Amino acid sequence: MTDTVERKKFGDIWRNYRGTLLFLLLMLGFRSAWADWVTVPTGSMNPTILEGDRLLVDKHVFGLRIPFTLVHLTAGEDPARGDIVVFDSPFDGKSLVKRVIAVPGDTVALNAESLIVNGHLADYTMGDVNHLHGLLAATAAQNPVLLREAGVGRAHDIMILPNRISKGFFGPLMVPNGRYFMLGDNRDNSSDSRYVGFIPRRNIVGRAIRERSSNANLAAPVFDRDGRLQLVLTLTGTAGEFDAGLDAAPARALKTAADRLSRHLGADLGE
Repeated sequence: MTDTVERKKFGDIWRNYRGTLLFLLLMLGFRSAWADWVTVPTGSMNPTILEGDRLLVDKHVFGLRIPFTLVHLTAGEDPARGDIVVFDSPFDGKSLVKRVIAVPGDTVALNAESLIVNGHLADYTMGDVNHLHGLLAATAAQNPVLLREAGVGRAHDIMILPNRISKGFFGPLMVPNGRYFMLGDNRDNSSDSRYVGFIPRRNIVGRAIRERSSNANLAAPVFDRDGRLQLVLTLTGTAGEFDAGLDAAPARALKTAADRLSRHLGADLGE
């Protein structure tokens, strides 16, 4: 009798909450293997990325992974010079966002603030001073210098902090097979490959895309009085508000899949 009551109680709980549980499982898998949103806590990528910026991390572009692991199911693209990527530090496992400077087989060196890749010295001109307006007051007080770095990859602005001391001389070093060399755009305040070494390909989580608007948000799940899921994802924005296209189709697909799976399991349970 007790077993029958317990089984009925479990069945009632499953019927009431299975949609929520299945959706959350699918969403966690989606965020682990396909795409995710992160907020940047530090200024190591100033002036390109500022503290508090939200990034969309395209995780499947470098190969689809088994959720919650570093095991790749597909090869995907290889990271290219100039890509901004999120990776797990081989030093302490923390997630970092940096720019790919050199790929396997490249030689890389740094002479003061001058980057040299495959024997080619980067070209430097004055950067966009408008980028200074978004910096934190503490950073702006250090009299940062913005330079436009080009000629050794995708052109972009970097920031120099004249009063800080960083590792400005190294190499030339050859990037080993399956490894990448990363630098922060804030060259004097970044824990990058100068300090943590080459980054293994398998540690690279995905390509980071900076949102142009903070109007797109992943909303927290909302539940009704019985604990059933009512709202799971809100995207108040359009694809045009991002550096790369984004729409709500993946989220709708996940919700539909969860609903269908829930109905299918309900039928198996005799509902």
